[in-house]
Amino acid sequence: MAPPTPTRQRRRGHDPESVLSTAVGVFNERGYDGTSMEDLARALGVTKSAIYYHVPGKEQLLARALDRALDGLFAVVADERAASGPAIDRLEWAVRQSVRILVDRLPYVTLLLRVRGNSGTEQAALERRREFDRFISRLVKEAAAEGSIRPDVDPALVTRLLFGAVNSITEWYKPARGASADDLADALLKMTFTGLRV
Repeated sequence: MAPPTPTRQRRRGHDPESVLSTAVGVFNERGYDGTSMEDLARALGVTKSAIYYHVPGKEQLLARALDRALDGLFAVVADERAASGPAIDRLEWAVRQSVRILVDRLPYVTLLLRVRGNSGTEQAALERRREFDRFISRLVKEAAAEGSIRPDVDPALVTRLLFGAVNSITEWYKPARGASADDLADALLKMTFTGLRV
């Protein structure tokens, strides 16, 4: 009698969420343009055809990933706390929420900040990002008009510097070793708003 054939070790199945999460990791490591479906299949430990069971192609994965980052930011825009009260308080709240979203969705926001507009999907994401930037810029201008921000600083420059600081978190923050989102937001707000407020 022949010895029993060893059973193949069962590989964990993938669902759309795990496929997306793995793809974002590969996109961030290799760059979206430098990633092939073969690279994604290798990272997932499946065949290319198995990926197509979950998603039509690489660009749809990119679109879902970018929406994950942008939907978080637009939840800030839609929140009633961004619409009422002194503009400086609304601005401070929006910056705090942006830091929280960045930490909570770090790989997705990192990918968003790296897109360059090389495809229709990337261009649409960049336009949504510019829309969010315009929302923040309006808050800064309102705060300046209310006299809450020092008159000797340019509102457009304030917007760029604030979100340059927020976005830089993607380059150095390590969740396992770093501070919490609230710790990061507290430090950022202390350093920036102390100099901004009249």
